[in-house]
Amino acid sequence: MKVAVLPGDGIGPEIVAEALAVLRQLDLGLELAEAPVGGAAYEAHGDPLPQRTLALAREADAILFGAVGDPRYDALERAKRPEQAILGLRKALGLFANLRPARVHEALADASPLRRERVAGLDLLIVRELTGDIYFGEPRGVRDAGAAGREGFDTMRYSEAEIRRIARVAFEAARRRRRRVCSVDKANVLETSRLWRAVVSEEAQRHPDVELSHMYVDNCAMQLVRAPGQFDVILTGNLFGDILSDEAAMLTGSIGMLPSASLDANGKGLYEPIHGSAPDLAGQGVANPLATILSAAMMLRHSLGRPEAAARIERAVERALADGYRTADIHTAGTKRVGTAEMGRAVRERL
Repeated sequence: MKVAVLPGDGIGPEIVAEALAVLRQLDLGLELAEAPVGGAAYEAHGDPLPQRTLALAREADAILFGAVGDPRYDALERAKRPEQAILGLRKALGLFANLRPARVHEALADASPLRRERVAGLDLLIVRELTGDIYFGEPRGVRDAGAAGREGFDTMRYSEAEIRRIARVAFEAARRRRRRVCSVDKANVLETSRLWRAVVSEEAQRHPDVELSHMYVDNCAMQLVRAPGQFDVILTGNLFGDILSDEAAMLTGSIGMLPSASLDANGKGLYEPIHGSAPDLAGQGVANPLATILSAAMMLRHSLGRPEAAARIERAVERALADGYRTADIHTAGTKRVGTAEMGRAVRERL
């Protein structure tokens, strides 16, 4: 099994190193091949997604990704910015289904900004469509609008086929959980959302064992704070999913805890923490590696067919937290404040 390792920028190399150490300790016979991506690739090759990196990603059975981005590159043209690497990988590899679990570990229930009784036991999954919506719609740009000055415009679009395939992923995921899907849109305003709601409703008829509900995105944002336990699987588009998944992350106590998977139609995936590159923390050894370690567990489960190894990693993380290990981003009464390497070591010891 070949894994393309793309550490990226900022804290990416540090947190990926800890995930790789966990994978090596499991001794699964993985072939790990590393390549530059994002700002690091731009510095080395003048391109955030060099052809060699893309070729490695195509050949691999799965991709372990760190993070990309740095304010130093904000002035670059859009095509050269580090963030284009992740968008390019999603598009080139057909990674249309983003799975973002948000689970409150018992040891961290007090770290949530919400009261313990509101988040204890929280376990939801956001299924976000990745390759359509306003991020990829055309036309887009900035132009002179005459007397009104400049205007910027983007196009929000979805095809029936794109909606139907992501809906299937959500319904199948719900079958392995508590059999409830809440489809989130803005059908009272947007034409794309009206089509979204119609197609999701049609697909629900093919999954009669799963309960479907619909919710406007603004109400969903409110309900995630008011009563997050009502949700099992949240199905939504690219833009809404981007926002709601970060909100759900904070319910768990820290965005540094949450992994993600981006899958194609055959289960090949790119696995990454949902947080960014945090360039202000890079090189200090203080970043939380747990989201990346848990992303490696998701990789073993969804793309590499090793669910037992994935479960071992997840149990080791749970035990490290139960034993009081906390990185700086986790604001709760842990007994052992540690850095990146120490947290990774704590997980490996518990394997």
